[in-house]
Amino acid sequence: MKHKIFKKIAGIFGYKLINKNYIKNHRLLEVNSYFNSEAIFKFLFNQKLINCLIQIGANDGLRFDTLNYYIKKYKTKSILVEPIKNNFEDLKNNYKEYKNIIFENLAISVNNEISYLYKVDPLKLKNYSGDHYVGITSFDKNHLIKHGVKKKDIIEEKVDSISINNLIIKHNLDKFDLLFIDAEGYDADIVIDFLTTSLIRPIIVLEYLHVPNKKFENLINQLNHRKYVYFSLNENMFCFPEENSSFINFN
Repeated sequence: MKHKIFKKIAGIFGYKLINKNYIKNHRLLEVNSYFNSEAIFKFLFNQKLINCLIQIGANDGLRFDTLNYYIKKYKTKSILVEPIKNNFEDLKNNYKEYKNIIFENLAISVNNEISYLYKVDPLKLKNYSGDHYVGITSFDKNHLIKHGVKKKDIIEEKVDSISINNLIIKHNLDKFDLLFIDAEGYDADIVIDFLTTSLIRPIIVLEYLHVPNKKFENLINQLNHRKYVYFSLNENMFCFPEENSSFINFN
């Protein structure tokens, strides 16, 4: 009876109760599945299908970083974008021996204005367990609160921002092969802006779980309009230009 009541209350607020066995089994499947993110990137880099990339939300280049190994191994030309100053300094240090990297201490937004990002106060990080709290930054304060950060532990940092299209123009890119985004809830905004302002057709990888439904519908419409094929894998969405959809065979 109590379970039904909690389930109904959660539904009112747009949430869904999930059996803990499902969560544990899903995580186990993610780690051991034949078809996973690591297999996809290994194939793409091994086949030299990614020769230039943009990574938005590069953090320090180590924590929860999917691309670090491949960027270093294949010396891939990479534009790494990280808005938070402390993370940015660590990012440069972690790639200091690599000449194939361009660093940008910027936030990506749909305009070029100075913006404010919210993050966990470094002095309060000791109150939270898990490295991911260091990397949680967002234009939306509620995004941090949803991750369990107390409102009083959130501070804002002033950052310069640039649109994705102006970043591309700044670096004179007429082609790049991968747009990888981890922007803590702002991913869809960046992709929609990119799809509506650029004719370049890279593979796009973004985190989609925190995207509001209406915005996600808009994203899907834009991907369909630009003739992308896409699928979800773990928390990410992989989007391939239709003409490159044969890559998905990974054989």
